[in-house]
Amino acid sequence: MSASHRRRRTRRANTVTAVAVVLATVGLAGTLLWAASPLVFRSPARARPQIGAAGRVAEPAVAGPAGRAAPTPSPLPVKATEIRIPHSGWFSWALLDTRTGEMFGPSDRTAVSTTASLIKSWIGADFLRRAAEQGQTPSEEDLEQVESMIRDSDNDAADALHEANGGPRSISRLISHCGLQDSRVAADGGWSRTLLSPADITRLGACIADGRAAGPVWTTYLLDELRAVRDEGDFGIRKAFPPDQQHTIATKNGWVEREEELEYHVSCMAIGAGWVVGVMTRYEIDKGVEYGAAICERVGAKLREAAGR
Repeated sequence: MSASHRRRRTRRANTVTAVAVVLATVGLAGTLLWAASPLVFRSPARARPQIGAAGRVAEPAVAGPAGRAAPTPSPLPVKATEIRIPHSGWFSWALLDTRTGEMFGPSDRTAVSTTASLIKSWIGADFLRRAAEQGQTPSEEDLEQVESMIRDSDNDAADALHEANGGPRSISRLISHCGLQDSRVAADGGWSRTLLSPADITRLGACIADGRAAGPVWTTYLLDELRAVRDEGDFGIRKAFPPDQQHTIATKNGWVEREEELEYHVSCMAIGAGWVVGVMTRYEIDKGVEYGAAICERVGAKLREAAGR
């Protein structure tokens, strides 16, 4: 995986300074407001849904005249449908409507597989949120590591940040903090073999989108980094959308040869306005990343077609 580091020191320095001002203003108690995000001007903040039982995103209450039903949410650009794709190996998918908490997908959407680099989205979120909770401002070097890990899938940066997060304790926090239901910490404690299901990928995406994962100071920043994923990591679900829409969709994908199992594993996550899609695949190792990337993209295309988009 490439690790091309495009340094943006001026932007990083400005970000660090802005966060320091925010933390100093509100104190170290952690009572930070969403509007205080140093990068909130880059994309509009979204209201946070209430979290219901089992970590699902519950439908928000809508005020209106007595006796009238809440308005029907506008159609999403993706819609659940039966998906049949000729393939070898295994794949499954899930779609979460983050406005209502409705989950869609085949019955095996709860089956787990290894995430590879997809889990870097959580590693970055956990690092940034915990820093803010402790009243700390990440250094310019820290932010460069987060950027390199997310945009370029830099494994060395992921190793360093995962260790700073406490290694497997960070994945345990993910499961509890985001209400995941199927997932498990890797037996070897590493990040790459973290076990998620397609359903839990969508719960992770919802956790990132509504601010729980990275916290109010860093959520907009993290989503912008996920929208900026590039080069060999820029494949899968969002490629099913028109070019002018692709970079409005936050994404993180994982791809790895599992030599012990003689399998190739690809996992895909896409976060849009009001929706998250997760796809996981396993198949013969000699087929390479392109085979799984194509499955992820075709799932996205089928969901778009069902929505008439």
